[in-house]
Amino acid sequence: MRVGHGTVMLPVPAGTPMGGYLDRPGPSTGVLDPLEVTAITWYDGHRRFALAVADVICVNEDLAARARAAVPEAGELWLAATHTHAGPETGCVPGGAPTPQPWRDLIAEATRAAVLRAVATERPASGQVRHGELREVGGDRSRPSGTPVVPLDVLAVRDPAGRTSGVLVVLPVHPTVLPAAGRLISADLAGAVRAALRARLGPRVWVVVATGAAGDISTRHTRRGTDRAELDRLGALVAERCLELLNPTAPSPEPEGVGWAAERVRLGRVDGNGDPEALVAALRGALAEAVAGGDPVAVRMARSRLDGARVLTGSAPARPTLDAEVGAARLGGVALAALPGEPFLGVRDLIRASRPEPVLVLGYVNGYPGYLPTADAYARAEYEVLAAQAAPGSAERLARTAADLLHELDERRGR
Repeated sequence: MRVGHGTVMLPVPAGTPMGGYLDRPGPSTGVLDPLEVTAITWYDGHRRFALAVADVICVNEDLAARARAAVPEAGELWLAATHTHAGPETGCVPGGAPTPQPWRDLIAEATRAAVLRAVATERPASGQVRHGELREVGGDRSRPSGTPVVPLDVLAVRDPAGRTSGVLVVLPVHPTVLPAAGRLISADLAGAVRAALRARLGPRVWVVVATGAAGDISTRHTRRGTDRAELDRLGALVAERCLELLNPTAPSPEPEGVGWAAERVRLGRVDGNGDPEALVAALRGALAEAVAGGDPVAVRMARSRLDGARVLTGSAPARPTLDAEVGAARLGGVALAALPGEPFLGVRDLIRASRPEPVLVLGYVNGYPGYLPTADAYARAEYEVLAAQAAPGSAERLARTAADLLHELDERRGR
């Protein structure tokens, strides 16, 4: 197996409309930290697979298609968003929307450049996956009293001598440390983790941070601030836990071969959330009551519900059908699943429970159908459910499809 890595900066000029928050006071005014498009390629001598991760709010299907067409050198390409809420607006509307220019072309060209750089640096390598718990960084944002713990997955890429040449981190936490009032461009938590790991691993080791199934997970109840210092603090916590998981470092033999599979899944649409305007009015009243009560947690929860209802009033017209692409890949001994939109963390758990061996589950890949809550979450009137376009059971359908595709790849490898 040969593995390569390439990174391209994604410049964002001042005055760019920013994505992520409905009540942003204006366009960007500068850059807090630069955005990147980073690619990893795997090549077995016959087939090549590329994973590209872009510091944007979402990747719509038209952008994914444009990027794939731009990189015929990749036999298969997954384009994932880190989901930073401090980047350019790329058409992040529940159910999907066209990607505005110039970002569709700029991101696609940056992806092409990153993939070609990765291809040029491909060297013999093996992969080693580590899994563990990450505490005090992210938790269920609708449950302030819950334990702030999430799963953390780390893939170490090692050269034939066993030295680490690169690290892929899959972090199922919303990168939303910076506030809605902020107007500086930033990769937010994903960028902070990258910077912290690069500082600890040194310039010879590349680092990629992808966002996992983070639909209901954020730093809302763990962050102590909303500034650069808090990004550095949380980034350091994640980096230190990654280093713990990467020890011991002894490489293990793994099978060769690259394979992938994908399938489009038809998702049911919600029957409707009643009168959105009336819902917004009611939730405004609930927010006012929370503010008057003085409980900061109640205020945050009420504001979250109001934001979800506002999405309903401002989103694009619903398409008559809603479908999305699910992907699976087998890269030597490493298994990956790609889910579109914002799957809840429970979707990852369903995929993992279906397999005897672990799999890295990425969210925000190759399309944006919006939030994908697990069926039980629809009983709660939280932001994600109010804004969801997919009907109950859709997330479970995606999980089953991913599990089936991975099983097919396992069978192919066993033949």
